[in-house]
Amino acid sequence: MKKRILMMVVLLGTMLTMQAQVERPKLVVGLMVDQMRWDYLYYYYDEYGDDGLKRLLREGYSCENTLINYVPTVTAIGHSSVYTGSVPAFTGISGNDFMIDGHKTTSVRDTTVSTVGAHNGKGGQQSPHLLLATTIGDEMKIATNFQSKVIGIAIKDRAAILPAGHAADAAYWYDRTNGRFVSSSYYMKQLPSWMERFNKEHPLPANHNLNPSNEGVTMTFALAEAAIEHEGLGQDDVTDLLAVSISSTDAIGHDFSTRGKENHDVYMQLDKDLAHFLNTLDAKVGRGNYLLFLTADHGAMHNPHFLGSHKMPNGGWDNGKSFKDLNEMFASKYGVKQMVTAIMDSRIYLDRAEIEARGLDIDAIKRDAVNYLRKDPAIQFAVDCDRIAEATIPSVLKERLINGHNHERSGDLFVVLKSGHLGWKYGADYIGTSHAAWNNYDAHIPLVFMGWNVKAGRTDAPTFITDIAATVCAMLRIQAPNCCIGNAIRLED
Repeated sequence: MKKRILMMVVLLGTMLTMQAQVERPKLVVGLMVDQMRWDYLYYYYDEYGDDGLKRLLREGYSCENTLINYVPTVTAIGHSSVYTGSVPAFTGISGNDFMIDGHKTTSVRDTTVSTVGAHNGKGGQQSPHLLLATTIGDEMKIATNFQSKVIGIAIKDRAAILPAGHAADAAYWYDRTNGRFVSSSYYMKQLPSWMERFNKEHPLPANHNLNPSNEGVTMTFALAEAAIEHEGLGQDDVTDLLAVSISSTDAIGHDFSTRGKENHDVYMQLDKDLAHFLNTLDAKVGRGNYLLFLTADHGAMHNPHFLGSHKMPNGGWDNGKSFKDLNEMFASKYGVKQMVTAIMDSRIYLDRAEIEARGLDIDAIKRDAVNYLRKDPAIQFAVDCDRIAEATIPSVLKERLINGHNHERSGDLFVVLKSGHLGWKYGADYIGTSHAAWNNYDAHIPLVFMGWNVKAGRTDAPTFITDIAATVCAMLRIQAPNCCIGNAIRLED
């Protein structure tokens, strides 16, 4: 009798434990396609196969009106914002490159760590130490008592590191100098044996530029599939995270613009490799056991000559001339040889240390700069970053400027170009393009969720890049990242 009672108690306890378990997918996959405009989902739609991007749209939930709610719209910020649910004002990632205390850095540069996976070079001297916020992966780690595995993969270092976050098990990226995928001593002392095998099985010569090629797309997916297999991602009851970024689409877009044959071909390759990747997930993790989202870090403007040939606004800002003219003006008026120290992605940095040492009026200096910049025919607005709230500019732009400005890292002035204008002077034979603007061509990105607990559907309601982390964390029933400002999207019609 006592044995029966004991067995019933144990059984009841087991049932209660099972009921109390939080339902979560086995694996979360974040797939970012660098420089993917939203309209690429449909511009090439008729040429996609049935099992790649069409499958996502057919089986997934598409947020058709997802916008980036900050400027500048560039890679490092986009990748950090997707996974933190936040903006540069909080994350500190204010560009691919920016200044801290007068010194230029990249978003992930870290000279305190060393390269892992190659014997020479500085390609692995990178880490997330400049990111001031937690990520989806960090919060997953905390929620599971650090049992979740979190791995980031990309050709670009920042595209692997920033999504993976601070507590990640690994991030892997391509070191062009050595022709190998590497990591950093921030994560590990040496590459795992499966990564060493991957490099041996995919040999590339030193200084081989893998980025602007269809090969880069295929290689990235191959590495992601190898990580799933050899790290056992999604193979137990604890949810893992794999953050994958396709970098080649950005390099090819920069070189050949949005309508080049090369751009068409890389999206055909993306679609083909995505289909294989989804089939791998189905086989290794199980259909319905993984939650996947596809999005982008930014879009891109059409080539200005293309726009001009169709009588649409276009042009370029000669920022080199502005850099020279501003410094000449300030040298003449204030006696400072180089008052402007850098112009990066429409952000203008002043030599604050020199201004303070000379006892100069920085507000007067910024007014002089704004008055000069406003005369440039390519510039719509020039704004003092300390007075964005007071500027006479549209409210939507004001919000994005405030969100994108980090007082310690974003500089002193911001230039808003007229629509269809690139942030530099270009020649008559220029066939490429770029991004960084607030306009829809740079700020309207795809966002499709598919898999675990996602029903097919779509919405045209406004959603934002910062809503992605909030949505994933809400679905997993974990805390959102600590600087998240987004709102969870209701994935239903």
